[in-house]
Amino acid sequence: MTAGAHKVEFLGASELLEQAQDRTWLAKVTNALNQHWQMKKCHEEKLSCKWFAKRLFSSNQGYKTVRALIFAAVSAVVQFTCLSSAYSQTWTQSTNAPNAEWWRVASSADGTKLVAAVFGGGIYTSTNSGLTWISNNVPAANWFCVASSADGTKLAAGDDIWNTVGKGGIFTNSGTTWTVTSAPYYNESWITIASSTNGMNLVAAGDLGETPIPHVVYTSSNSGNTWNPASVPDLPWAAVASSADGTKLVVLAYQTNVFYSSANSGATWAPNTITSNAWYCIASSADGTKLTAVSWAEGEGDGLVYTSTNSGVTWVAGNAPSQNWYSVASSSDGTKLVACGFGETVGTIYTSMNSGQTWISNNVPNYPWVSVASSADGSRLVAVSADGQIYTALPTSPLLGCTLSGTNFTLAWAATATGFQLQQNSTLITNGWATVTNSILVTNGQNEVILLKTNEQNFYRLLSQ
Repeated sequence: MTAGAHKVEFLGASELLEQAQDRTWLAKVTNALNQHWQMKKCHEEKLSCKWFAKRLFSSNQGYKTVRALIFAAVSAVVQFTCLSSAYSQTWTQSTNAPNAEWWRVASSADGTKLVAAVFGGGIYTSTNSGLTWISNNVPAANWFCVASSADGTKLAAGDDIWNTVGKGGIFTNSGTTWTVTSAPYYNESWITIASSTNGMNLVAAGDLGETPIPHVVYTSSNSGNTWNPASVPDLPWAAVASSADGTKLVVLAYQTNVFYSSANSGATWAPNTITSNAWYCIASSADGTKLTAVSWAEGEGDGLVYTSTNSGVTWVAGNAPSQNWYSVASSSDGTKLVACGFGETVGTIYTSMNSGQTWISNNVPNYPWVSVASSADGSRLVAVSADGQIYTALPTSPLLGCTLSGTNFTLAWAATATGFQLQQNSTLITNGWATVTNSILVTNGQNEVILLKTNEQNFYRLLSQ
């Protein structure tokens, strides 16, 4: 919102994002906004002001390391509405990664440690969010799937039976060397794998194709040292997902109207009804209640993205376009999602910040995107293309969010963003910023501060220390 002497103009989120890069414009806006509120124009003209939350570049007067100062203007005489930018990330190519047929990628909880697998090649890891990549000592194989523990130290990967080296096994790596596990070998193409946050509980499934090979699901409770077959039928399994503790598991099959779930780490399984579709990938929140499943737009598939907030009891399709969706990933709380896919001519990456209710197209090159992964807070993303590219989306600064509840409001930012201090001030044009001393609660990967609404105007920011 911009305010002049006798005029108030409302800008859309995308316009405000663009304008906010101009600090001269922004200084005029904040000054006018402050005067506007002090003059109580909002009340007199019966206008509805919005929360003022926008990114600013670091100031030359002391905020030297702050790439974002996010302000929330709180006043009892205005209507409280959150204004936030759409969850559309800025993606950058990882130029150090080799040009290969990338097929799957996985991420640690903080998004700094990544593992990516090549179909017909090797496995590569990164310890700096994809800036550089290191080739692991594994033979070339048709690597179909990879998974990572939360700290990125325990990795697992599965390969295809139809190659001359791997012969269809599951391999694990606890830091130095990849070792083949006791999972069925030489007679299975492992198509998908998921891990608990501690890397102890694994679930894997294969083979998706119509082959003489049986379609099986196996679980492990000891990082792949031993495996147990799941009591599920022979279906063309396409995807598996796991809760953070590894107790809640789901397996989804291609071109079926049923998925199976387990609430006890795979000891027992139960069938669940789902719309018949060309299902291809599924992701889960940390507690296993929020699920996101993507489908292909081929055969009997509608090519849409579906979400569930009750562990798969009911499903709702979002507004993402119909296409061949190859992969989906979720933040730990299930609110931030990223999905990728491609059709005959277009490859896309979409993100959602409201648990899949709405989706935003990201500005990425037209590549055949086949796999995405996300950090626990959803701020760090990675995507790989079968044409040889790896792209990452990294946060420039934490976003300060605001929600209202009764007589309180909550300010929240990513718990992984360390070294920031929440401050408040009654105006934007003075130096009287004071540290907010209220307790910080950590909930679903977010730092939260609960404050009481008052009749006073206040602004809030995150300041880098």
